[in-house]
Amino acid sequence: MPHFSASTIMLLIITALVLFGPKKLPELGRAFGKTLREFKKGTKGFMEEEDSSPSLQSRKDAHMDEANKR
Repeated sequence: MPHFSASTIMLLIITALVLFGPKKLPELGRAFGKTLREFKKGTKGFMEEEDSSPSLQSRKDAHMDEANKR
């Protein structure tokens, strides 16, 4: 994951202000936040769906049985 310095973050903020203007920036932030929440909700649902699948559960059970035998 890239690490941003303070000067890089300031440059990004100034660029965003110039491109979109101060009135449009809060709307863009809200839209980005809503998109991120929807993405997280979708991936969480996908992971829960995958965890409850019978084949995966039977593999987990078999692994637990094998571990308990040792």
